[in-house]
Amino acid sequence: MELTVGKLGAKYNLSRSTLLYYDKIGLLKPSFHIQGEYRHYTAADEQRLIKICHYRKAGIQLKEIKVLLDSPETSFTAILNKRFGELNDEIQKLYQQQRIIAGLLKNCGKLNESGVMTKELWTSLLETSGFTDKDMYEWHVAFERTAPDKHQLFLEYLQIPDDEIAVIRGWATGPVSSSNQ
Repeated sequence: MELTVGKLGAKYNLSRSTLLYYDKIGLLKPSFHIQGEYRHYTAADEQRLIKICHYRKAGIQLKEIKVLLDSPETSFTAILNKRFGELNDEIQKLYQQQRIIAGLLKNCGKLNESGVMTKELWTSLLETSGFTDKDMYEWHVAFERTAPDKHQLFLEYLQIPDDEIAVIRGWATGPVSSSNQ
């Protein structure tokens, strides 16, 4: 079964101009197209479009999608890892913006409305799991010593103020004891 550009676009909620642009940049060429005639897309073309749509939902740029589809074995992991890193950076920026806005509103309770994990919720979960204050202290020390950069990101994710983060991270520089808490 073949589809025209209009029918294929309607099926995937894409405009005719989007599909024509995909054709122009070589991302999705119709299997059959004679100058002045309709473009006709085959089932294989449709499968390629499904992959394009899937990658677009992941935020991958069109030029990178073309590379993924044309030589997936050499670029798949690199492109997806790059996008994953970009998303991590975007998430961190958004968390920082949330913290600033909550501060401007002078209402840190707003952060709880966001659905983001907070220090209070995390602590409550650990306590419910049987962690004592000493266990939590030792957990932070181990996290800091094992993966300091990831520990920093995690503490920021919990919306902990910078001065408190510095104290928590500082625990790892001294001996592990309950007196450091």
